[in-house]
Amino acid sequence: MAKRVLSFVVNGRLREEAVGDSTLLLDLLREQLGLTGTKRGCDGGECGACTVIVDGRPQLSCLTLAARCDGAHVETVEALAAGGRMSALQAAFHEKLGTQCGFCTPGMIMAAEALLRGNPAPDEATIREALGGNLCRCTGYVKIIEAVQAAAAAGGGR
Repeated sequence: MAKRVLSFVVNGRLREEAVGDSTLLLDLLREQLGLTGTKRGCDGGECGACTVIVDGRPQLSCLTLAARCDGAHVETVEALAAGGRMSALQAAFHEKLGTQCGFCTPGMIMAAEALLRGNPAPDEATIREALGGNLCRCTGYVKIIEAVQAAAAAGGGR
């Protein structure tokens, strides 16, 4: 398998990594960089568990070739906490019980983070649309929506 060296920023840190041409961003993050907050769900772009932010936009890492991220800025859920403290959005998910099993939570949080950065005061319909590609099998979404609303009220996205 042919490899190339990528130069990109991950969670604020410049990285250079040798990756195969067919390496998925999800695999690079989890296996090479040890950033296991990004979850492998469906492997087909249907569940959103692998959502990360690439150059400010939510991206499904299970459908993204790592090579496409050369020169990009990639953020995972690990980037949101600062100084051992959860971000406002992470805290809102915790306080509003926006998780059950927690498997979908990192992807939900990253999709919501991208939303709040672009729209700090979204209405419920906008939140539902932004999270439409993220599936949860446990919560029924009510608490997730409430968590995003609470984070927005608290000044949510970075």
